[in-house]
Amino acid sequence: MLAVTPENALARLRLPVERSRGRRYPELPHAYRNEFRRDRDRVVHARAFRRLENKTQVFTPGLSDHFRNRLTHTIEVSQIARTVASVLGLNEDLTEALALAHDIGHPPFGHSGEAELDAMMRRFGERFDHNLHALRIVESFENPYPRFPGLNLTFEVREGIVKHSRDFQPGEIPELDEYLPGLLPPLEAQLIDLCDEIAYNAADLDDGYSAGMVNIAEAKTAVNQFAELHEATDCQFPGLAERVRLKEIVRGLIDGLVSGLIEGTVTACAGVPDVDGVRTHPGRVARFTPEAAQTSVQLKKFLRASVYESPALVRERKDSVAKIARLFEFFLEHPDRMPAVYREESAGEPLHRQVCDYIAGMTDGFLLRMAAQLGIS
Repeated sequence: MLAVTPENALARLRLPVERSRGRRYPELPHAYRNEFRRDRDRVVHARAFRRLENKTQVFTPGLSDHFRNRLTHTIEVSQIARTVASVLGLNEDLTEALALAHDIGHPPFGHSGEAELDAMMRRFGERFDHNLHALRIVESFENPYPRFPGLNLTFEVREGIVKHSRDFQPGEIPELDEYLPGLLPPLEAQLIDLCDEIAYNAADLDDGYSAGMVNIAEAKTAVNQFAELHEATDCQFPGLAERVRLKEIVRGLIDGLVSGLIEGTVTACAGVPDVDGVRTHPGRVARFTPEAAQTSVQLKKFLRASVYESPALVRERKDSVAKIARLFEFFLEHPDRMPAVYREESAGEPLHRQVCDYIAGMTDGFLLRMAAQLGIS
């Protein structure tokens, strides 16, 4: 494996804070925090960030107090992303701000909730996408400052929110035309999606085992790297309890995937001269090595069969998204049952968008309590 150090990595591709395109509303510089650090802190103090504590990652809180939620997942993504950025010599402050913001647009009940809200909005010729919703949160919904609406984040953080997991061309998404369509995001933003992948693959394997859904023998057959780590752990720690062995294997998987991301990205960037070269490159340069990519694919396939599509979780998702759909219909018929303050703040939006945004901002627990209060089962 390539010995990757800051000296032989990608410092030339670091996006300096001095090159930031700045904020929508100009502000005086802070005495001892650069602009990306200020963005990180603004995200951490946002209500939408705090609400992630009660939003589903995979397992709902009722099953166990030990499973990841959307907030703990976000913290794990941030840890991995900062490590990768540090080794590669990239901007850690920008990377951390993007990692912490990457999921703040998620509605209740994870991707299933997102799919249900999207289905509701399609009826009105619109869509719901959690990344676009995250941009609206930081631009409009969070209003802690007297001088400007939203959090007034730097251009690079706002761009990374909408581009970290997708690319788009001019005119493809008209509301995002200011975010350099047709150009790739900086390398710091490109890393986030793959760090997210590492975090959820490892966490869902760990939580899935705790939930009794992950069978060790099946995992060894499905994931080559799992089998190799299992054998190595058995040799090094014979007689180890299975749950502890699983923890050791998960750590090994994270190390392997992170190293694969670092090495794969260094290799892909060999001919990229600078930050502008990252933006104009024919494709994304943040990538796994072929071996790490295979491990990630095998993990996702195994987790889909063993965890995500397990009867218990499928049943839970079905019940949860049904409540989202019924609440959506209820508020369309009874908009006066939404808080008056919220209706005043969103008065310029069509009713279906007001309803969608209101539900998207709910935590899992609040949605369930609201449904119970309204007699929605």
